[in-house]
Amino acid sequence: MEGERKKILIVDDDSFLLDMYALKFSQNGFEVYTAASGLQALEKLRGGLSPDLLLMDIIMPEMDGFEAMEQMNKEKLCSNCMRVVLSNKNEQEDIEKSNKLGVAGYIVKANSTPTEVIDQVVKILENKVLKKITD
Repeated sequence: MEGERKKILIVDDDSFLLDMYALKFSQNGFEVYTAASGLQALEKLRGGLSPDLLLMDIIMPEMDGFEAMEQMNKEKLCSNCMRVVLSNKNEQEDIEKSNKLGVAGYIVKANSTPTEVIDQVVKILENKVLKKITD
């Protein structure tokens, strides 16, 4: 990834995973922001955070990832950011629901190492750039 650092907002209620992914993404040139819940992510976005990428867990207390993304759509928050689900849920209906909410990728945590997650996210971002160039 050339040029300026991409901003990423990672949303996960598992503090160990949140810290680990924050470290890994920052080591790979991202400007990292974190939220421990869907509600906290909404607060940060309402406060003016404008990430290039949103990495969202699905299963969280208070407000799950689907509810958070639905609210983001209603409030037009993170409207220009790429959204990627990072979840252990691997049901086809969850993937379809994510697609309806406008996600650009769906990564299953249990099937991917942290390095593979970063590689997949970078590939999704590169595909967005290529799509803009060819449109």
